[in-house]
Amino acid sequence: MNSEIIKNFGKIVPEENILVDEPMSRHTTFRTGGPASCFIRIGSVEQLQQMLAYLNKLEQEYYIVGNGSNLLVSDKGYNGVILSMTGAYNQIECRGNIITAGAGAVNSQVAAVARDNSLTGFEFAAGIPGTIGGALVMNAGAYGGEMKQVVKTVDILNPEGEIMTLDNETMEFGYRTSAVKNTRHIIIQTTLELQKGNQEEIKATMEDLAARRRDKQPLEYGSAGSTFKRPEGHFAGKLIQDAGLRGESIGDAQVSDKHCGFIINRGNASASEVYELIKRVQARVYENSGINLETEVIMLGEF
Repeated sequence: MNSEIIKNFGKIVPEENILVDEPMSRHTTFRTGGPASCFIRIGSVEQLQQMLAYLNKLEQEYYIVGNGSNLLVSDKGYNGVILSMTGAYNQIECRGNIITAGAGAVNSQVAAVARDNSLTGFEFAAGIPGTIGGALVMNAGAYGGEMKQVVKTVDILNPEGEIMTLDNETMEFGYRTSAVKNTRHIIIQTTLELQKGNQEEIKATMEDLAARRRDKQPLEYGSAGSTFKRPEGHFAGKLIQDAGLRGESIGDAQVSDKHCGFIINRGNASASEVYELIKRVQARVYENSGINLETEVIMLGEF
């Protein structure tokens, strides 16, 4: 990337927050992927507004990441700017039964704050990898709960750099989707409305869900969680198992023996191997059942 452009980035954020040709394997839970031309840690709304204005002026492609928990980046990398939400975006505050959380706050940390304040309703998200921002975009859910059930408002930054507040209805939450998915809107923070509960019961529920995750999911390996959306009336993992794909692998990319809905990185899988395995699974499941599996994982870069 042009050195003059990088120099101008340094006028908006501290130079130590700018990483050139940064391997995205360091910033995704799949633990694979090539370099981003530039990786920038954003620490405030003001920095984000200035950076977006400059990038739009350059007509430079960019992508927003949180914890990289639902992302597969090409081995060829990403020829653009990655904006990572940190700093002020990690803040979590609790007042009464309302929790305000920045887009960069990790779901497990928000769940812990809810627990410590005897608030129930967010236990389901304690084990969901990633940040609140990503969870809102995808309407993340688990064990019968989803973001739609607890969100009161969401503050977003539109492409013109204006802050807007959306309520639950305007967010148009659906299965693994929302009104801001596939748009240029950027989530800044959210308010969650929870209910008063018994702290010991909340703690016990979180511990139970954590034990169930450890028992059923391959948490010891790099992955993006559930690789595929759940087809209506079916379970992706069951369809994959029925197609004879348990343990199927390409290089170090493997359909998990523990949970067929997960494609895992056993150590040194390339993004291409993960991608090819995803395509193989989709083809075999369609041949076996006539059902098209859609990915939950977002592909970034050239595959």
